Amino acid sequence: MVARATAPTSRLTECLSASGHLTRRILQSSTFPVKPLTPRAGLRITPLMDISLELRAALAAAEAGARVIRECYQKNLAVTIKADKSPVTEADVRTEQAIRAVLAEHFPGYGFYGEETGQEIRDGAPTWLVDPIDGTKAFVREYPMFSTQIALWRDGALVLGVSSAPLYGELAYAERGRGAVLNGRRVNVSEVATLEQAAVSAGNLKTLAQSACWANYGRLVSQVSRIRGYGDFLHYHLLAAGKIDAVVESDVNILDIAALVTIVEEAGGRFTALDGSSVGLDTTTVLASNTRLHETMRSSIGFNR
Repeated sequence: MVARATAPTSRLTECLSASGHLTRRILQSSTFPVKPLTPRAGLRITPLMDISLELRAALAAAEAGARVIRECYQKNLAVTIKADKSPVTEADVRTEQAIRAVLAEHFPGYGFYGEETGQEIRDGAPTWLVDPIDGTKAFVREYPMFSTQIALWRDGALVLGVSSAPLYGELAYAERGRGAVLNGRRVNVSEVATLEQAAVSAGNLKTLAQSACWANYGRLVSQVSRIRGYGDFLHYHLLAAGKIDAVVESDVNILDIAALVTIVEEAGGRFTALDGSSVGLDTTTVLASNTRLHETMRSSIGFNR
């Protein structure tokens, strides 16, 4: 079944018009590094790396979404609970509409798979994967641990990713074969090679906690140097930048992680399901690492589900 987004509201149209100058500047630029974001500042452009038209469009879409997020943040919006028991607000829907409008304008033949406005899959065409506000619970409770995730799936693989956290002040992006960038600087994973030196961050672990591997994970925790729970976009940004060495999660959706896969891998890391299998559209678990620790951690946890 094909689901289509509703037409943008007049407020959204105004928002997109207001950001039109910046969007055009991004799309017309042949290079695009990004300076650090702040709640009051948009993207600033200086030369760093050549990027494709697709990544330029994704970055422009992320900025259009960020403008909606800034407008709606801390506005006490009504919260609706979806069938999967996750919350959704007007900001989620409007942000996705803003993103979808930019992407559709520049790549009308591509498919779209969004968290809020549904799917429009086109046979043989690349598909945008979008989570407008990954971390809606944080958005609702008014702390800035949420982000916009935009990825592109082509020929069975993820080929680019944009992870934008406008209120936290971080923007990461990557494209296959071109490296990863975080706040305007190229980043690389760490060279830590032993569990005893490793800093590990854990996210959602409910399924792992209910599995026979929970004791294995406990033993792993006792071996590593540090264990933290940075969560959501942040621990993947930290991993890509070499600040931590691995991430473990057992309850995710592909839209939560799709953009981050390319970012981590282009920074030199490895990103798989907990059992070591490749990430696909039905992936629900994560083991992401600096590559050096990957097989040791996978075998230590022994997750086979």
